Amino acid sequence: MNEVCAPQAVLNAADYKSATKPIWCPGCGDFTVLGAITKALAALQLPPHEVAVVSGIGCSSRIPAYTKCYGFHGVHGRSLAAATGLKVARPELTVVVTGGDGDGYSIGGNHFMHACRRNVDLTYVVMDNHVYGMTKGQASPTTEPDWDNKLSPGGTGIRSFHPLVIALAAGANFVARAFAGDPNGTADIIAQGMRHPGFSFIEILSPCVTFRPEQRQWKTLVHAATVGPTDDAARAARRVMTDDGFNIGVLYAGDRSPYPLTRRSARISPADLGAEFAV
Repeated sequence: MNEVCAPQAVLNAADYKSATKPIWCPGCGDFTVLGAITKALAALQLPPHEVAVVSGIGCSSRIPAYTKCYGFHGVHGRSLAAATGLKVARPELTVVVTGGDGDGYSIGGNHFMHACRRNVDLTYVVMDNHVYGMTKGQASPTTEPDWDNKLSPGGTGIRSFHPLVIALAAGANFVARAFAGDPNGTADIIAQGMRHPGFSFIEILSPCVTFRPEQRQWKTLVHAATVGPTDDAARAARRVMTDDGFNIGVLYAGDRSPYPLTRRSARISPADLGAEFAV
C-alpha cells in the first residue's frame, strides 16, 4: 500500500492522492484522468484500503504511485493478468486497472481479449493517445495508418486497432469512451464502470501534446453520443462501427453474470496449502 489513509466520515478526491508528484509532460491528458479516477472513488466513497490500482508499463501506468490506494506496477502488457489474479484471490477489493494503448493493445492485446471474455469484476481504464509516448513517439496499435513521423515516414499503412469493437466482441460487460478534457464527465463514466458488475472497459481519449500536438484539436471534435447506452451487443457494435471515433459516453451496459468469485471462509496455513499440491 502506498500510504495509509485514516478513516474519515466523508472522503473527497484529495484523500485518494499520494504525495508523489506526477511527472507527465505539461498538458498531458493523464493528469485529468488521474483526477477523474480519484473523483470517481470519492463519489463511491470507497475507503482507499479497499481499492487496488494495477498497471503495466507506460506514461499512464504510473498512476498507482499517485494514489493512496493499494498499488501494483507490473510488467509490460501484463496488468490485466495481475489484476485478474488479485480480484479472484481478494474479491472484496475494488480493482481498477490503468494503462495506455501500447501497453494494453499491443503486447497486452491477448490479455485484453481474454479479460473481456472472462468477465471478472474489474474496471479497465485505458488512456489512448495513438502513440507510444514514453518511448519517444512510435506508432501504436491505434495510430492512424497515414500518420507521418520520423520513425514511420508516410505512415505505417496498417489499419488501426479498434478497442471498443474488440471489447464488445470478446464479451466485456460495460463499454464506454470518455475524453480527458472533460474531467467531470470522465469521472462519472469511471464511477459507472466501477459500479457495473463484470468487466468494465473505458477508453479515454487522452492527448499526448508532446508527440502528437495536433491532438489538442480533439477538444473541438469530441461530442456526446446521440443515443444512450444499450444492453444489446449487436446494436452497440453497429453504433461503434459507424461512429467517428469521438462519440463520448456509455456505449454498452450488459447483464452478463460476472466470473464467480468465492472467498475462503477461513485462513489456510502454508502447510495445509502445500498439502493440496502433494503428489
